[in-house]
Amino acid sequence: MKQLLFTLLIIPAFLFANNPEPKKVNWISFEKAIELAKINPKPIIIDVYTDWCGWCHRMDATTYSNEKIVDYINDNYYAVKFNAEQKEVIEYKGETFNFIDDGRNGVHELAYVLLRGNLGYPSTVFLDKNTNYIEVVPGFLQPTQMEKSLKANFKE
Repeated sequence: MKQLLFTLLIIPAFLFANNPEPKKVNWISFEKAIELAKINPKPIIIDVYTDWCGWCHRMDATTYSNEKIVDYINDNYYAVKFNAEQKEVIEYKGETFNFIDDGRNGVHELAYVLLRGNLGYPSTVFLDKNTNYIEVVPGFLQPTQMEKSLKANFKE
């Protein structure tokens, strides 16, 4: 009986102890990505989301947790998580972008510009290594869709 109890306690503990941490996208701020791109040019991927967006959370749990996607983004892009309702002032290409309070949720001016006025969440924005706009891909992306977009928008 003691041996059975020992086995039931030790084996699961051993299995869990040897599981490595899941890989994660190295998310950085928009400002940090722009700064790093000046020093070491790399394209930028921007996940534009809101806290209340269910599809945004699902994309985090599936697409941005997919090991192949994580590796490709971390190897080839600076990755930015951009809350479209954040309140911080951002300077970009000589312009100042602020939060606009519309009484309900509001929107950050930079999100409005990056999404070309189409405020749908989640949306994925691609900038080239010189921080110039390439495209926006609106909506939830499955890992296979994301992989195609990542490869299509990767410009060295």
